[in-house]
Amino acid sequence: MSDASLEIVRPALPKAARYALAIGACALVTLITLPFRDMLDLANAVMLFLLVVFLVALKLGRGPAVLAAFLSVALFDFFLVPPHFTFAVNDVLYLITFAVMLAIGLLTTELTANLQEEAERVRHHEQETRDLYELARSLTGAATLLQVTEAMQAYLVRSGFRARLFLLDNARKLDTQGCSVLEKQLLNLAMANAEMVTGESETASAPPLFLPLQAPMCVRGVMAVYPETTTLSPSGNRREFFMTLASLIAIAVERLHYVEVAQRTQIQMSAEKLRSSVLSTLSHDLRTPLTTLVGLADTLAETPELPASARDNASLIRDQSQSMCNLLTNLLDMARLQSGKVTLRREWQLFEDAISASLHLLKPSLGARPLVVELQKNLPLVEFDAVLIERVLCNLIENAAKYSGTTQPIEIRAFVEESEACIAVCDHGSGFPAGQIDHLFELFERGEAESAKPGVGLGLAICKAIVEAHGGRIHAVNQATGGACVTVRLPLGEAPVIEEEEEHG
Repeated sequence: MSDASLEIVRPALPKAARYALAIGACALVTLITLPFRDMLDLANAVMLFLLVVFLVALKLGRGPAVLAAFLSVALFDFFLVPPHFTFAVNDVLYLITFAVMLAIGLLTTELTANLQEEAERVRHHEQETRDLYELARSLTGAATLLQVTEAMQAYLVRSGFRARLFLLDNARKLDTQGCSVLEKQLLNLAMANAEMVTGESETASAPPLFLPLQAPMCVRGVMAVYPETTTLSPSGNRREFFMTLASLIAIAVERLHYVEVAQRTQIQMSAEKLRSSVLSTLSHDLRTPLTTLVGLADTLAETPELPASARDNASLIRDQSQSMCNLLTNLLDMARLQSGKVTLRREWQLFEDAISASLHLLKPSLGARPLVVELQKNLPLVEFDAVLIERVLCNLIENAAKYSGTTQPIEIRAFVEESEACIAVCDHGSGFPAGQIDHLFELFERGEAESAKPGVGLGLAICKAIVEAHGGRIHAVNQATGGACVTVRLPLGEAPVIEEEEEHG
């Protein structure tokens, strides 16, 4: 598939043999016409010599045909044109015959050689197109990157080239392991500029090419093409061919990437669906006996006839059972939120009421912990489901209490920022782990993976699901002064106008 392959491939005859055959053909036609030179018209003899030139050009190529054209004129003059056996010419008109004979011979040679080369070029292009089609079909059926590489290698090895693919790793960086410093620079240059780069040969072979794998969405890597010998070089008009090849491979690599993404997404969806189903089933089956256990333990803890130690144990059982019951409630709520079965009961109300109700619910667990509540003046009405937003605030306040000291205050601020009504819950504890804040709102993610603090990592995930169901958003940050801060943002909307009642005297 190199430029050299476009030349006419002659039969397995050495160059000297082809020239010898041309000389022999001219000598043969001379021997045939010599006995009949007195009877044969010279014009007919000229036609025989021109036929020999044509056949030599057709079978032996341009070089032997040119030799045959000159030799035919010389033999015709020496043996057939009077005076015989001399190159002297008595009639000047024979010079015109010689010139026309030579011109026709050379022209016939050129036309025949060009026609053969064009036919060979067409056959070469047809074979190249067929091979490229076979490669495209192999790449379409490839299920792995290894199969893509094998198809590429099998296609190029027949032409005296070899290639290597350098693809992006998980960090979207070009994987250049095992390459020299110069090769790494050229690969990264081709990747960064999305343009073909010509390398420098470190051996006796021709220089390699580095072609970016430009797919429809992005550059997927770089293909390096190495000629095996010095007679083959991926240059000139062959570069366009290699760019086409790189495009085919880039499309195949991108297809495999999105197939992998689709498969991974499908697996995640199936796993999430199964997990939600299991959580919902367990929550329903365990919630009733746990509620009964909490009621019985509470009754025992309040029975004065029992010894103090027994009442303490009953209180401990009640608290642990209530904690487990709350956990199951979280699991059930998460399953409902993910399934979309929760119907929001939106009403226009104040953030102050939701904050007050949440603090009232948490009063037994917060105890004497200091609280700082800051409410912006003239807070507008916001449309939300009070029960669910109270659930969000309870989870955030419980988290703040869980991950900060008992003497450190918990700050709750309500304010309006641009077109959003916001509630921020902040503490002065250790804050969120660096680099993990974005993952804390996922299911079963905890700030401290091996913490002794109770919980399974559902609180923030439930908060996110509830807030997003309201069309809002939630985000967390670490404060510069220490501690964490989680902010809930809900859209303001257009609150209804409340008309004041007129006073009647």
